[in-house]
Amino acid sequence: MQFGYFNYPTPANEPVLTYAPGSAEKLALKAAIDQLKKKTLDIPMYINGKAVRTGIKQSIHPPHEIKHTLGHFHVGTKKHVEQAINVALKVREHWASMSWESRAHIFLKAADLLATKYRFEMNAATMLGQSKNAYQAEIDASCELIDFLRFNVHFLSEIYKQQPVSSPGMHNRMEWRGLEGFVLAITPFNFTAIGGNLPTSAAMCGNVVVWKPANTQIYSAQLFMRILKEAGLPDGVINIVYVDGPTIGNTCFTHPDFAGVHFTGSTGVFNFMWKQIGENIPRYKSYPRIVGETGGKDFVMVHPTADVDTVVTALARGAFEYQGQKCSAASRAYIPSNLAVSVKSKLVKTIQSMKMGTVEDFSNFVNAVIDEKSFDNIAKYINKAKKDKKAKILVGGNFSKKNGYFVEPTVIETSDPKYLTMCEEIFGPVLTIYTYPAAKYDKTLELLDSTSKYALTGAIISQDRASIELATNKLRHAAGNFYINDKPTGAVVGQQPFGGARGSGTNDKAGSMLNLYRWLSARTIKETFNPPTDYKYPFLNEA
Repeated sequence: MQFGYFNYPTPANEPVLTYAPGSAEKLALKAAIDQLKKKTLDIPMYINGKAVRTGIKQSIHPPHEIKHTLGHFHVGTKKHVEQAINVALKVREHWASMSWESRAHIFLKAADLLATKYRFEMNAATMLGQSKNAYQAEIDASCELIDFLRFNVHFLSEIYKQQPVSSPGMHNRMEWRGLEGFVLAITPFNFTAIGGNLPTSAAMCGNVVVWKPANTQIYSAQLFMRILKEAGLPDGVINIVYVDGPTIGNTCFTHPDFAGVHFTGSTGVFNFMWKQIGENIPRYKSYPRIVGETGGKDFVMVHPTADVDTVVTALARGAFEYQGQKCSAASRAYIPSNLAVSVKSKLVKTIQSMKMGTVEDFSNFVNAVIDEKSFDNIAKYINKAKKDKKAKILVGGNFSKKNGYFVEPTVIETSDPKYLTMCEEIFGPVLTIYTYPAAKYDKTLELLDSTSKYALTGAIISQDRASIELATNKLRHAAGNFYINDKPTGAVVGQQPFGGARGSGTNDKAGSMLNLYRWLSARTIKETFNPPTDYKYPFLNEA
């Protein structure tokens, strides 16, 4: 029963703590890291709100300290996915019919718990489990996740206000229903915030969810699941399972009540999922919503008028923060010939000043890549570049997995603008640069646009307004998030809705209303106050 119209105004973005020397937050975060390292967690799945342990365990190790064990998670099977689906469907009607303010306040409370009680534990879990430095963990696991929860409540309240017009003698209204069935959320390792947003954005809209996080993000995902439970999320609304990709796909994509998938991951996996869903269309009660944010080969285009220090900073941060393991990370750069010598010289010196090591030492800018598979893949690209006449390693190029999965920040210079590392996604701390003739800026824009199948993020750095406008127009479809005089990373919820097209996904813009519309199914209701009682219209009378 509704007793009023409740307003959820636009929130302010969560302030980012600095972790300056001697600050209270720095001491609190270091203490949280120490406490987590003293424990060895036994991590269950959560199905219908209950901890589920299978006895089949897989260990979790910090990528930067592989000999240390953070805990073990219990590996699930097809049976557990089926259980998660069944309990989700059982609670769907009750959850969908719960008053909006009651649903909203669960997620607002979760945001407050993250901002206060669990802030440092969540940051520490992300640092240890995913090898993020303190700042990268703060902007991801705390601020962005808090922003997703608060802004999505606001966005959804604004959607609910959108109503059709009514004519005299009738009233029209729009119901914004959840989908009929369950939503599958498949989340990646690289952002704790994405891990939290994909299941909660769908659930907030009245949907029930089966959530499969990446194995390499389970350490922080399980903590967020516990926070949701503490915030009052009813049992069965979000169920977290730890299974492999084929198990989750084959079970969910063949179920008649499958209503949608919210995915962030590789383009290849998303393509296969889309194919699998398409082949099963006759099975479903409704057409599933397919929402995906996938790969990127993100660019920095430098104009001959660009400021060299701005360029170097954008490349250093954009390519090497979080070891380049952001789908938005700068991975190819186009440098004009008039600036090439100074940009390369300063970039090399900047990268040589970066410290690499464990997350506990806050002076380390670079930490480890996520796992051995990723390490081996990145090393393969670097080794190819070392042997190729078209490529040259300007800085970095070394790697070791003796104590952790460490890859030096590496810059490859190529004479071929279509060279392998200018085209293929590497997902690691590798930047490839190509020097173009300064007089051929326009042609290089066309070259850039045609080089990659991806279109996620990109940047133009220039002090000339006409060149900025030209790049903005020519590269209109080359990036879903386009940055002027900045690095191509760091989208903020509510400020830069995030997502790309082409091979980078469906561009449904996480951090905006656009994404939430995908988890809603509208119903129009017309009520006539004085209904007609005769079929005859006035035009039928000739007289």
